[in-house]
Amino acid sequence: MDKFLFKQIDNIGLVLFRAIFGFLITIEAFGAIATGWVKHTLVEPSFTFNFIGFEFLQQLQGPGMYYYFVIMGIFGIGVMLGFKFRFSMVAYALMWTGVYLMQKSSYNNHYYLMMLLCWIMALLPANRWFSVDARLNPEIKSPSMPRWVLLVLILQVWIVYTYASVAKLYPDWLDASMAALLMEGKKHYWLIGDLLQQNWAHWVIAYTGIFFDLLIVPLMLWRRTRLLGFVISVFFHLFNSIVFQIGIFPYMSIAFALFFFSPEILQKRFLPKKKLYTGNAIIVPNYKGTLIAVFGIYFAFQIGLPLRHWFFKDDVLWTEEGHRLSWRMMLRSKSGSLTVWVKNKADGERERYNYSELLGTKQQGSVTTKPDIMWQLAQKIKEIEAKKGRDVAVYMESSVRVN
Repeated sequence: MDKFLFKQIDNIGLVLFRAIFGFLITIEAFGAIATGWVKHTLVEPSFTFNFIGFEFLQQLQGPGMYYYFVIMGIFGIGVMLGFKFRFSMVAYALMWTGVYLMQKSSYNNHYYLMMLLCWIMALLPANRWFSVDARLNPEIKSPSMPRWVLLVLILQVWIVYTYASVAKLYPDWLDASMAALLMEGKKHYWLIGDLLQQNWAHWVIAYTGIFFDLLIVPLMLWRRTRLLGFVISVFFHLFNSIVFQIGIFPYMSIAFALFFFSPEILQKRFLPKKKLYTGNAIIVPNYKGTLIAVFGIYFAFQIGLPLRHWFFKDDVLWTEEGHRLSWRMMLRSKSGSLTVWVKNKADGERERYNYSELLGTKQQGSVTTKPDIMWQLAQKIKEIEAKKGRDVAVYMESSVRVN
């Protein structure tokens, strides 16, 4: 086991990924301001629907989030350049985790993956080459890394893709009706809009999604199919970027290919001056036990969390229980309606409550379809009414449509 996990291998894939990852998370931070995401999600609403238990993050919400994202972007630049890498990566990871837990109206699996990768990267020796840190402090410079670093990153990617594929094995995806629904709003796209409305295109999209997610990592692992897998990956992710506009995720996914190609190929293409590591050293750190325990527990959760919905009553597509943190990506379309009444406990008077005045546009979309957010809205209404001196009971009537 020691020989397998702690054998030193070349680190060119890791240092290149660090630079690309740093660039992408920098774009994510500054782009969130430029596109209005920060404004609409974290500034304009009077409150956000945070992950339950993280109510203290409400203190950050408001105009100060512009500065928050600027600072986060600066840390992203530090990651990209490999400058004060560990500090920059931990700081970005902490701040992005705060953003992720602060609101659920713009929930995205890609945000979750980015959070996980930030924390993983913070633990890795990604600044030992091709970095400002290595230039300023030559003592840390090294052309190698332990093999476990590569295995951790590949396993994380494999888990994401595998669960994404398995989650698609349900009737509305298998009969291509969900793909048709996803493409319905793309009619206006130049050149490909009409093509995306064709029935055969829906079947291709549906089953390409299943088989790509299931097979891309095995294709990239086998040397004979690696180039084919890479070409397919580039096409697949660029298609998703163009059609769905899902931010940095497609480009981050393409960058994962760096962990599959040989160091010789990467050196020739990107860093011809880098010294390739050709040794066979096995360096077992004195924290080996802690390292194995930490990642063992981490991956147990990564494998277990996407399965938890099987232990809840009813279908996750309707109840949302077990949907988050599970790589259930673009699986369904939900719409709903919600009517709210409040009953004054003092006199029994019951009246309809105009909750939409409290919410932003994105919040209104999520509150009508997600039970946990409905519950949080009820608590907020009780809090607002209590400040007016009224003790009320909140009643909700909701109807939801899936696909």
